[in-house]
Amino acid sequence: MNPIEQEDAKKIVAGVKRTALNLKNSEVVVCPPFVYTSLFSKGKSKNFNLGAQNVNPELSGSFTGEVSYSMLYQFGVRFVIVGHSERRKMGESDALVNKKVNAVINSGMTAILCVGESTRDHNGDYLEFIKNQIRDALNDVPKKLMGNIVIAYEPIWAVGATQAMSSMDLHEMSIYIKKVLKDLFGVYSNDTRILYGGSVDLVNAEGLVRDGNVSGLLIGRESLKPAVFSEIVKTVDRIK
Repeated sequence: MNPIEQEDAKKIVAGVKRTALNLKNSEVVVCPPFVYTSLFSKGKSKNFNLGAQNVNPELSGSFTGEVSYSMLYQFGVRFVIVGHSERRKMGESDALVNKKVNAVINSGMTAILCVGESTRDHNGDYLEFIKNQIRDALNDVPKKLMGNIVIAYEPIWAVGATQAMSSMDLHEMSIYIKKVLKDLFGVYSNDTRILYGGSVDLVNAEGLVRDGNVSGLLIGRESLKPAVFSEIVKTVDRIK
């Protein structure tokens, strides 16, 4: 639920749009709270995309307070974050996440599917946890639509922490996630991009992407700082 003021939201998006015009290898997706969506739904910009933080998987109906995928699409939304750790903490089940993923990709949008463990154990049980999250969330997803899936690896223990996970650990997890996807979808899994989210800042962004074997970043608190956010975007763009 940030930023509080719509003028601040406009400043963030205006700054990112200006940066996006000069990007050569990257694209930026900004996912504002629903109430700000209409502020940015008009006027397409190069390398800039509008996203949403959540969605209801039903087309319409008696779901007070919810927003459907069809409503979002009409406002120019083309990406939707699904299964974010904060949503899961509020009670979202794997089954509901799966319904949202399928609703989003079948409507022509891209689902940014968040997965991640709350803690790491010495036995490696967290790896099985991640595999199950991915398998359950992508149940019934057509292989040909894997290009409409982005996996955002979001280790909950790193979210809001003083530092992100190491690029070496991220590299290993990225390889593991790609293997899980390949086991499930074969060569079609090559169409799925992987992002990292969890205490990303201007200092660690370059190393995470360059050495972490990921395509990009899911940025939280630093995205509320227009100048910093734009610098992170430019840093990532120079790597590829």
